[in-house]
Amino acid sequence: MSHELWIVLALLLGALVCFVLNKPRSDVVALILLILFPLTGILSISDSLAGFSNPTVILIAALFVVGDALVRTGIVYRLGDWLLKTSGNSEIRLLTLLMASVALLSSVMSSTGVVAVFIPVVLSVAARLKIPPGRLMMPLAFAALIGGMLTLVATPPNMVVNNELMQSGHQGFNFFSFTPIGLTILVLGIGYMLLLRHWLVPTANSDTPLQQRLTLADLAKAYCLTEREVRLRVAGHSPLLNQPLNALALRSEYGINVVAVERPQKFRTLLLLATGQTVVQPGDILLVDLADPQMSVMQASAILGLEPLPLTSSYFSLHAHELGLAEVAFPPESSLPGKSIQQLAFRSRYRLNVLGIRRNGKALNQVLVDEKLQATDTILVAGTWQDIQQLHRQNRDFLVLSVPAEIDEMTPAAKKAPHALACLALMVVLMVSNLVPAVVAVLITCLLLGACRCIDLASAYKAISWPSILLIVGMLPFAQALQQTGGIDLLVNQWLALMGNASYTLVKTLL
Repeated sequence: MSHELWIVLALLLGALVCFVLNKPRSDVVALILLILFPLTGILSISDSLAGFSNPTVILIAALFVVGDALVRTGIVYRLGDWLLKTSGNSEIRLLTLLMASVALLSSVMSSTGVVAVFIPVVLSVAARLKIPPGRLMMPLAFAALIGGMLTLVATPPNMVVNNELMQSGHQGFNFFSFTPIGLTILVLGIGYMLLLRHWLVPTANSDTPLQQRLTLADLAKAYCLTEREVRLRVAGHSPLLNQPLNALALRSEYGINVVAVERPQKFRTLLLLATGQTVVQPGDILLVDLADPQMSVMQASAILGLEPLPLTSSYFSLHAHELGLAEVAFPPESSLPGKSIQQLAFRSRYRLNVLGIRRNGKALNQVLVDEKLQATDTILVAGTWQDIQQLHRQNRDFLVLSVPAEIDEMTPAAKKAPHALACLALMVVLMVSNLVPAVVAVLITCLLLGACRCIDLASAYKAISWPSILLIVGMLPFAQALQQTGGIDLLVNQWLALMGNASYTLVKTLL
């Protein structure tokens, strides 16, 4: 072997050792390799950095953007909600649907992102069904890996192999070339997990319960919201029709605080945050907080033309991806203590609704609109997650004490979900039909997602896993380095010598 080949093998071994030890980080190792290749004379600078212009690298980066758009528009979370609803109390049905859903999503977006999104869903379902989370976590991980076998763009190795085939003059794979094998392995994997799920329970190391983050349910319980939540449908003869909420005086006269409005559309239901300018329309469903839990809503409903609807669970839980709660206190320099809720004008100024006040650790159960705030009070506000986050900038008058864990699931572009699905469908059609190269199809999809406001530029750059991109770029030159130094020829000759005619027949069959 030449000394150049020894250098390449030493670099490869050193990279593997660093990856195993995870010191330094994998992306740092990749950057070091990009420096060492030209310094050792193995590759030129242009060859060493050629990975940055590789179509596969651009394709992978663009797919991170597509995946984040699916999260921001709530498509991924809606799939999780459907999973919760459809599985019921059946563990077998839950595990089957979970693995199928995760594999399906992993076929078009980052498997790591899919797992991150489904972890809270799995923990929630496991708690509800009273089963160990370990029985679902391992199937979740395996399903994400199996999803990489379903389509051409499901995982970077698929795209790297396809790109090398085309660069070598061979015919590449199409979008669904991997699908028959992937589906077979998925079915076998689901069956395997169903059979062995009882052996997937991890051994508990401690009897000490884990501290969990505050949730919407915890805040609602602390401020006694549970018994005050009501859904009311606006009838066609209601006197509230075509009037803005600030002209109706519902809170002061009837003790009815409208938090949000569900507005049915042709193919979906819009959730509108209730503001003073929100105009009531026929068929609207008002998500209401009653000022007094003991107040009968029936008389007010008859007068106002409102029909009470059943509410199986908190509407904050039902709309947790868009509607949130936060607990707010007043710093010493705040000018708000001594003012009433009405004087604060929270709804018009900050697009937030004050739902409760805690004083000396106890929630006040009374009409709050004229209640004067004290310096030691904490208040509970409701609104969109984006508006809640804006309170962090109000450093003088507000101090956000508690934000529930559901904020991690916020969907700032939930109304654009149909647009995101249409863009995703177009991407698949372009790839399957081979009208344009795969990287062009994904870039077109990214531009359309941006034009449709499914994702903004800052979020797009943030969505890309740059350490993963650098790792791929840093490892790609190894193939050319091994080829130029004779390493590939040496490996093939040694393999043929070891395996004999059987290996030659196998290679001819694969080619």
